[in-house]
Amino acid sequence: MNKGKNKTLQQKEQFTENCRYLGLKVLAEQYQQMVDKANSDNNMGYFEFIQAIIQTESAAKKQRQIEYLISGSKLPQPLKLLGDFDFDFQPNLDRRLIMDLASLQFLEKNQSILLTSTNNGVGKSHIARSLALLACQNGHKTLYTTCSDLILDLNQGVFEKTLEKRMKKYTNPELLVVDEMGNDRLELQIVKEAHLLFKVIDQRYNDNKSLIFTTNVEEADWAEFLGDPITTSAILDRIYHNSVIIRIKGESYRRFQSEQLQKEYGVQNNEGKPEQ
Repeated sequence: MNKGKNKTLQQKEQFTENCRYLGLKVLAEQYQQMVDKANSDNNMGYFEFIQAIIQTESAAKKQRQIEYLISGSKLPQPLKLLGDFDFDFQPNLDRRLIMDLASLQFLEKNQSILLTSTNNGVGKSHIARSLALLACQNGHKTLYTTCSDLILDLNQGVFEKTLEKRMKKYTNPELLVVDEMGNDRLELQIVKEAHLLFKVIDQRYNDNKSLIFTTNVEEADWAEFLGDPITTSAILDRIYHNSVIIRIKGESYRRFQSEQLQKEYGVQNNEGKPEQ
């Protein structure tokens, strides 16, 4: 009796070990439930049983890949969903255009996106990060960075003589998001390094790889902001070519939320005051 139990236990251990070796992680953990389900279903044949296992493993592998791509993208937490964007607050923004971009055809066509406005808080970053998340969920290698972090990183690469290695981090992904040009005053302290930004954009342009770029610096002010008119002209030329340009004209949603919060507490405070 004990020999039989030990043999069965060894078989199960060998089975799960083989499953893990083959990368069948779900089957290794849930094979008994799968067998029980097959036994309870009189209509399930051998092919249907194997097919169900393969489909379950395939779905699990796809989910692991998505989680890996999202983690590697360096997208800030919490993740931004396009469904959470308040289009009613920005009536001048073409919702149909954003939904078209959400289909990710711009990636298939090797096109880029430029989101620009003169105000902060209008939703540029939300849209950019949402599209990047969709790209990850559809199996595209993606990287998110702010403009200032990118320049600082490459500038450090020049100092450490690791520029080429660092460049690959920004040129290899299918989609690169360069967010918030103009929001960090640190950029103004390293304007002479604008050529580093050009190197990334030029390489991706030559490789026909998509870019999402957000800024609140008007086109006419780019040269002054980056401090190098010639390099700036080259950057603009590559960004604007084959890009969908979205100019958002509206108020700050963050300010709107702040005002709503003040009103909410103001009403509560007024209601809580004793009558005079």
